[in-house]
Amino acid sequence: MTFRTLAIALGLALAGMAQASTTALPKDLPAYGPDKPLPVPQIAQRTLPNGLTVWVVPRDGLPKVNVALSVLGGTAADAAATPAMSQMMARLLDEGTASRSSRDIAEALQAIGGDYGAGADDDAIGIRASALASHASQLLALVADTALHPSFPANEVALAKANALQGLKVQEADPDWQAGRAFSHAVYGDHPYARDSLVEATVQATSSDSLRALHDARFRPDRALLVIVGRIDADAAFKLAEQQFGSWKADGKALPDTAPAPREAAPQRLLVARDGAVQSNIRYGRPAVPASDPDYVPLTVANTILGGGFTSRITQDIREDKGYSYSPWSRFSASRVGGSTVASVDVRNEVTGATLAELSKLFDSMASQPASAEELNGAKRLVGGIYLLRNQIQGSLTGTLANYWVDGLPPSFLGSYVAEANKVTAAQVQAMGRKYFAAKDQSIVIVGDPKAIDAQLKPYGTFAAFKP
Repeated sequence: MTFRTLAIALGLALAGMAQASTTALPKDLPAYGPDKPLPVPQIAQRTLPNGLTVWVVPRDGLPKVNVALSVLGGTAADAAATPAMSQMMARLLDEGTASRSSRDIAEALQAIGGDYGAGADDDAIGIRASALASHASQLLALVADTALHPSFPANEVALAKANALQGLKVQEADPDWQAGRAFSHAVYGDHPYARDSLVEATVQATSSDSLRALHDARFRPDRALLVIVGRIDADAAFKLAEQQFGSWKADGKALPDTAPAPREAAPQRLLVARDGAVQSNIRYGRPAVPASDPDYVPLTVANTILGGGFTSRITQDIREDKGYSYSPWSRFSASRVGGSTVASVDVRNEVTGATLAELSKLFDSMASQPASAEELNGAKRLVGGIYLLRNQIQGSLTGTLANYWVDGLPPSFLGSYVAEANKVTAAQVQAMGRKYFAAKDQSIVIVGDPKAIDAQLKPYGTFAAFKP
């Protein structure tokens, strides 16, 4: 969400003046200034004797320290019968340890000017925390305690289960969430990446014992990374890491790596019935590649041209020209073993079929219509600008480095990403269009009222009812 928010804000700032303007810009405007490379920080790296990887980035600025702990084995490693159990476990890491209650943890964080969050995505369980630099030792102690010694108190588990069940009811009423769930099924099929959302069976199976067993199986130092960024000396940071995490031991057999996700899939047509809906929530896309694939950067640039910015082809056509949707967009998402491309467009019922026709045309245009110099330059500047802005923020930089490690990318990618994006050519963009954006290869998922839109869907195939 942080990335999308920054993308929208920076896209408006960089490109808003150029879009759909009826007044020509002055011809004597100065040229763009020279690109400024991202100042790449020195990343000190060390592996502790127990196998824990530690990256430290000393950084001047605010007197603050940010910490990220990532442990491989997220929702993709959860049992098929109880998907996203790791999300339940992550939510409860700071609700009590062997020596602290949830209140003790909250008060300790407040005393050091700290914050704390934990969660699980497809590939990893992650903790993100920060505090004043003068309290770095207390922060590392809290992170280590919650990561290594969670107690999963019965009363906290019961409360989390009640909240999760209420959250499921809210999700089921949200057409965007319904569309995302169906799209994951269409793209990933039986692959674990399709099972990234809680279900009632998972919540009912959650107990203190089941969470302890899951924690013990996942949390291993030889499958974990600790990132420390901020106003702290590297040697001091490594010393704190050794003090707090040095006794962490790997027990038992490590989980196997997640199998590669499909890079191709037979296109599906899925309809999630929402009787009485006045609009259709459309998702249009296919599987793609993991973050470590050579196509990652050129595909990112290509997607920006298609639908990743305010002057993108999707926005200019579907929003500005046709007026079908206020905020259509497309996204390329890449994880450790797979990825996907998807366009998201929410439209009123009457133009559902017309919107599908436009999406087909726009996706095919990525191969048939070369990117103009203006499109290519604008996309590169948007990609680079978002990246530079995002990683000037200390907490975002910490998360970026942790995500790189999870996705199988080296820390040096931090300094090469913008340069690689700037090397992308129009020919490469067209190649990405042929490989990933051909309309015939895209799955279509729609959440809407069948009675209102069935006739409009007939030209696009037979839509099966999706019922999870």
